[in-house]
Amino acid sequence: MRFYVETLGCQMNKLDSELVAGLLGQLGYQPVTDVAEADVTILNTCSVRDHAEQKALSRLGHFNHLRKKNGTPAIIAVMGCFAQRSPELIRNKAPFVDIICGPAELHELGRLISQSLLQRKADQKVSAKIAVSDFRKIRSGQEALCDELESLDVQRPMVGEGFQRFVRVQRGCDNFCSYCVVPFARGPECSRPVDHILEEVRRIDRTGCKEITLLGQTVSSYCQDHQGQKVGLAELLCLVHESCSIPRIRFITSYPADFSPAIFEAMAELPRLCPYLHLPAQHGSDRMLKLMNRRYTIKQYLDLLEQGRRIVPNLSIAGDFIVGFPTETQDDHQQSIELLEKVRYKNCFIFKYSIRPGTLAAGKYTPEQEIPEEIKSARHSEMLQVQDRIANEDNQTMVGKIVEVLVEGTSKKNRADKQTLSQLVGRTVEDKIVIFDGLETITGTITKVRIQSASSLTLFGEVV
Repeated sequence: MRFYVETLGCQMNKLDSELVAGLLGQLGYQPVTDVAEADVTILNTCSVRDHAEQKALSRLGHFNHLRKKNGTPAIIAVMGCFAQRSPELIRNKAPFVDIICGPAELHELGRLISQSLLQRKADQKVSAKIAVSDFRKIRSGQEALCDELESLDVQRPMVGEGFQRFVRVQRGCDNFCSYCVVPFARGPECSRPVDHILEEVRRIDRTGCKEITLLGQTVSSYCQDHQGQKVGLAELLCLVHESCSIPRIRFITSYPADFSPAIFEAMAELPRLCPYLHLPAQHGSDRMLKLMNRRYTIKQYLDLLEQGRRIVPNLSIAGDFIVGFPTETQDDHQQSIELLEKVRYKNCFIFKYSIRPGTLAAGKYTPEQEIPEEIKSARHSEMLQVQDRIANEDNQTMVGKIVEVLVEGTSKKNRADKQTLSQLVGRTVEDKIVIFDGLETITGTITKVRIQSASSLTLFGEVV
């Protein structure tokens, strides 16, 4: 049996897809890269914005079209945050889907697929199988997160490209930002055991991996007991650094209100820990942050970054912003512009607010308090232009410098100047994207590149 997995959304989804691929591989399924060849088609979905859900429904329609066109009894499965948050919506909009599986039930996916395939083989009608979690019971202590879910990470086979890996250190989120679906889609915050993380890192190290990224929805709040001591993210970073020889170690995503200064100290002291921080502000107005339930002020945010840049002088900051949250005024928006200017992010993900059903903000505001789409679009465009200018100015200072680049492979356009070379893409320790011509054989290596020119998103150079 052959399977195909397509992933939409964040790094956590990419890791979940890798774990599912490993699980199915252990059960004897063979991966394919062409969906038309698959006996089992799996879509890993995102639910952060309505656009992500609509894209998922569109892809599911395409998969069903291929199934009818090929005349094959392929199984179609949906996993991820959309599956957990809106299983009934998926059943109504895509009644042809065979399996709907939430992120906390991935250990059940192999069994559900086997059952569906047996029904297909027996020419029985495959009724939609739904495996989602009741996070209310878990939060109230009536149920516990399943140990079998943890076993997916613990027993993870090392499949696919091996020089960059994700390692989950934490699941879920308890912050309940008023715009966000993550606590409802991923469940309560839960830090993985230290020993499990370190053993996974050691296994990855033995494969020759060049970079690992420790993942958590709010990774800076990591906390576990280990050998009679409380271990936070700073201590975990030290333990990971000691336990492996992997050249680059990263962590994302951090939450400003629970970020410990000890993390900056670890970044300064550990030579293989990348000086890169994804620290979303979401807005530049204290009034809007309070409505968003973010639990910090702009002064606290700026003080934190000032401390970080004092301890880690070459610290690179990425951020997230939301424009058009209900009741946002022009003055509120201007404060976000001012925050962009003060922080000077390496890059920013800037989104127009869209109501997510089930979140704390859904249904709370009147139509008059909602921001018209044309105003959202104008503010969104203005912020993108400001961030583009800032990033371009900062990237110009890199011209002439020599940087170390982890080569990730050929670029999407792959327009090399010479027939014998390819256009390659890689990243610096600060997570800056670099494009240059080189031999594809250096993919997965750390290579020195001299920067010759720059744009707001990309550095361009030549191999030294």
